[in-house]
Amino acid sequence: MELPLYQVDAFTSSVFSGNPAAVCPLESWPAGELLQAIALENNLSETAFFAREGEAWRLRWFTPTIEVDLCGHATLASAYVLFEELGEAGDVLLFATRSGPLTVERDGVRYVLDFPARPSEPVEAPPELLAALGGPAPVEVLGGPRWLVVYEDEAAVRSLAPDFRALKEVGNAIVTAPGSEVDFISRYFAPCSGIDEDPVTGSAHCTSAPYWAERLLKTFLTARQISRRGGELECEVRGDRVRIAGEAALYMKGRIRI
Repeated sequence: MELPLYQVDAFTSSVFSGNPAAVCPLESWPAGELLQAIALENNLSETAFFAREGEAWRLRWFTPTIEVDLCGHATLASAYVLFEELGEAGDVLLFATRSGPLTVERDGVRYVLDFPARPSEPVEAPPELLAALGGPAPVEVLGGPRWLVVYEDEAAVRSLAPDFRALKEVGNAIVTAPGSEVDFISRYFAPCSGIDEDPVTGSAHCTSAPYWAERLLKTFLTARQISRRGGELECEVRGDRVRIAGEAALYMKGRIRI
């Protein structure tokens, strides 16, 4: 069996930056074990699979080790493939996912994701979390689907060199601070998902954008994820939804043999 495969750099306008995602269009769904094996073979932070389902597209995301409930950059990459490579008509795509219906709108060269907000509440930071992250003391720690750890400035976030083995015992963590050129910056450490540091994480902004919207008293925010590859995002908080916009660039396309 052969399947088409695309690799797209998301949340960037050029290759070799942003977050690379593999995208695999399907005619029908093979066993989940095969999807997981393909994701492991690709060895990217996410591999997305989609197939037509009525008026929508069923979309699933896999890291090299697990299937996840929500992924921003691989959704953006999937929309890019559908629009730019497969010639999908119109400007809005509807995806059926484990996190409910999600839409992606084509807006010029950008793609706008409509995702559920995942706000966090302040908590007392467990010592194990702070020890695993190392570095300076944070200003605030919030809990939720994953830790949101807020620092004084961008330099503090850049300086972090976590103990990923220890962090895996505590949970994935978004680390964030005010930005000097954007509203806020972040990094995302996800050892529980098989990824030590994700280059650019759309779903993490479902948590960080609501925090900064409340703190900065604004609903439209510019963001940068300051991993080694780096990526740019625009976020708009609309009640219980977060719209996340970015660009994408095709790096590779081909076929895989199974």
